[in-house]
Amino acid sequence: MQYRTLGRTGVQVGTLALGAMNFGKIGRTTQDEVTAIVDAALEGGINLIDTADVYSGGESEEMVGKAIAGRRDDLVLATKATMPMGDERNRRGSSRRWLVTALEDSLRRLGVDHVDLYQIHRWDPNTSDEETLSALTDLQRAGKIRHFGSSTFPAHRIVQAQWAAREHHLSRYVTEQPSYSILQRGIETHVLPVTEQYGLGVMVWSPLASGWLSGAIRRGREITTSRSTFMPQRFDTTIPANRARLDAVEQLAKVADEAGLTMIRLALGFVTAHPGVTSALIGPRTPEHLHSQLAAADTTLSADVLDAIDAIVAPGTDLAPHEKNDTPPALLDPSLRRR
Repeated sequence: MQYRTLGRTGVQVGTLALGAMNFGKIGRTTQDEVTAIVDAALEGGINLIDTADVYSGGESEEMVGKAIAGRRDDLVLATKATMPMGDERNRRGSSRRWLVTALEDSLRRLGVDHVDLYQIHRWDPNTSDEETLSALTDLQRAGKIRHFGSSTFPAHRIVQAQWAAREHHLSRYVTEQPSYSILQRGIETHVLPVTEQYGLGVMVWSPLASGWLSGAIRRGREITTSRSTFMPQRFDTTIPANRARLDAVEQLAKVADEAGLTMIRLALGFVTAHPGVTSALIGPRTPEHLHSQLAAADTTLSADVLDAIDAIVAPGTDLAPHEKNDTPPALLDPSLRRR
């Protein structure tokens, strides 16, 4: 495992980090399986675990808490808030009212008295940056969080939040967690240049593109990944974007074969090759999945391989732009642009 500094925090984390979204009912994993995955991840050199309150309705945090019991200080623990946690309208978002409650709930489920990184899961257009940053700064000063960051923020919101922190003399976001893979390279255009400018640590999610880059999806095979059961539209090959992804996967498989790599090593080696990326979050459902991804920890892609990837999916290109999670709300809801 290679280690890098998480932004300007001084905290050292592996280039691969463990994402816990599949823990619990989403990935149909048991506590014994989660504990085995965490054990193997730590043994393999991973030292950052990332979860969120919304993952399986809090079950992921509970499972992570049990799996790390007795070794809390051996790892960097991260979680997130802002996604809906129930039907009540104020149990979501990034208001002070909700973040204070959400963090207490997360700490209880995790069985810890603090987290190392607390992240705003999505930008909340209904809450000012000053409100959110003020609450996070107070939670940091209270010792309940060590650092805080953002997740899937568009570039202009990252800049705005950095300005607001400086303007109001508050602590700032020190990390960003965007989606990034060979098939979804849009963040190279605006987000990564901004995070590099501000010295943010970057932990990328979905580096295997929801399984498209796992090696299991190929032309002529039935698509049977776990994601295809609850996100079928992402794998429907009658959709043009998915046909484009399948075409790219076939070409990437040839590049991997010629380089003597698995698709997983090609995919993870690609995202960690970018100088603006600190870690790639992997989200295994089984110990077997974990071991196949840990094999990429020491993968370094040659310039020729990176050039071949660029020729298949151009830098800054999203093959499925409709799946981006940082689109301004007014582009999705006509009522917000037609007054």
